[in-house]
Amino acid sequence: MPGVWTQEQVEAWKPIVDAVHRKGAFFFCQLGHVGRASTNEFQPDGQAPISSTDEQISPDAESGMVYSKPRRLRADEIPAVVEDFRRAARNAVEAGFDGVEIHGAHGMLLEQFMKDGANDRTDEYGGSLENRCRFAVEVIDAVVREVGAHRVGIKLSPFADDMDCEDSDPVALGHYMIQQLNKYEGFLYCHMVEPRMAIVEGHRQIPRGLLQFRKAFNGTFIVAGGYDREEGNKALGEHYADLIAYGRLFLANPDLPKRFDLDAPLNKYGPLHLLHPRPCCWLHGLPLS
Repeated sequence: MPGVWTQEQVEAWKPIVDAVHRKGAFFFCQLGHVGRASTNEFQPDGQAPISSTDEQISPDAESGMVYSKPRRLRADEIPAVVEDFRRAARNAVEAGFDGVEIHGAHGMLLEQFMKDGANDRTDEYGGSLENRCRFAVEVIDAVVREVGAHRVGIKLSPFADDMDCEDSDPVALGHYMIQQLNKYEGFLYCHMVEPRMAIVEGHRQIPRGLLQFRKAFNGTFIVAGGYDREEGNKALGEHYADLIAYGRLFLANPDLPKRFDLDAPLNKYGPLHLLHPRPCCWLHGLPLS
């Protein structure tokens, strides 16, 4: 996803990418694989979704979503999935995107391998932290070799527990992945999600738990997770992050940059966000007066 595996799709993306560029913006294509976060109906010939495990995701009480029982991906099948990411990256660049973001967060396939709460394998892709991250590292390497590190970013959420994906040591996981990214000269950015925010007396309280990763990473560091205009500007002003990502606010306010610029009131996001608990439409914002 989002659909860049055929030449027809590449051609269909070109006018969209051109329109974004004419507005003076950069446009990155997020490459993801949902793995077990799917149903048989979406799979070829009604097959089982693939994953690091054959354990099924618990039904989502909020949305009512019920996921199908997955099939454990065989080790000899993994290179074909790595190749899918490589080809998608090439297609995205051919379509005119400025770069790609590898989706390694929020319970998607790569995270299903990375986190010990979802990965129960006993082969070279399971067990130790290095083994669990092997698949993600192979994808990163393939994509970087194909389009260049300067065109590649990644999204990670070591502290999240989406889709029954949690890890017993998220700090170690985050640092290990940062170490792998730093091996590539010029790797463009790491987009990381804050630990779950809390609501205290009606106000958001963002944990700000990512500074150690920001200090460790050699490239541009992007943070996400409950930020509004004030908190975003504060984080940037304190050099906590280089850029801030917005999701749900952007869905409810397509003119979010303008509203931030004017400090104008924002529409509240509503039931739409339940259709996708982690919206992927976001702004990389700079401090706005």
